[in-house]
Amino acid sequence: MQHKDHYAALGLPSSATLADIKKAFRQQASLHHPDRNASAQAPARFRTVQEAYDVLSNPVARKAYDDNRQRNLLDSPLETARTIWLDYFARLV
Repeated sequence: MQHKDHYAALGLPSSATLADIKKAFRQQASLHHPDRNASAQAPARFRTVQEAYDVLSNPVARKAYDDNRQRNLLDSPLETARTIWLDYFARLV
């Protein structure tokens, strides 16, 4: 199962404030909105950005996500690192 890094989807550190999250979402959503971006990957990327915003902008969902994220880093650090790197390099292509 691949874990999604919502912070990476928005290009933010985990210490981001709600204002940072909102600003990054607006920028990424505008960049990847299918009406403005003809790329075949735009719809999927837009959905990823929307999902990240939905989780990170909700204090309860964000706390649960952060707790799970921390647990994953502690439980399986190599797999977590591998997933993060693969996701990072996939966006560079």
